[in-house]
Amino acid sequence: MSLGDASEKAAMRATAHPVRLRIMSLLTAAPMTAAEVARELGLTHANASYHLRHLHSAGMIVVAGEEKIRGGVAKRYRYDRAQDRQSETPEQKRALFAALGHELIRRTASGQFESKILLGDGEFWIDPEKWLDLRRRFMALVAELHDEAQPPRTAGTIRTSTTVAMFEMES
Repeated sequence: MSLGDASEKAAMRATAHPVRLRIMSLLTAAPMTAAEVARELGLTHANASYHLRHLHSAGMIVVAGEEKIRGGVAKRYRYDRAQDRQSETPEQKRALFAALGHELIRRTASGQFESKILLGDGEFWIDPEKWLDLRRRFMALVAELHDEAQPPRTAGTIRTSTTVAMFEMES
């Protein structure tokens, strides 16, 4: 097995577990330690550490720093939204989309659908230049969401769910 095959399988395994997707979402807003992730998601410290190690070894999250806590060293991890998703194989992308579909189902269980929601879905035939323009604008909005995200339960914030998947399809 080549090194590329091993890293591809590690990335697919990393995103295949629903807890790992939740961890990646948490780490979007602020770097967190395993203990902080465990508290937020109701996991044991050991379980959070296990999932963080898998995500880190697959290159899905990065170490954002270390700090001394009670005589030990705790790593702070963060999700790097700027990572290059273009190098992922079609199989990796399909696995990620499937996992995101399951994550969306989980999130709807705590959704407040009486409030403002935005839902859009479709297969569109569109001018290539317009497609590139819209894609760039969506990317900018997603980047702004990531930049504005606050640590979980920050006073004055609301918890939201955002999932965007845009890709060209075969004719």
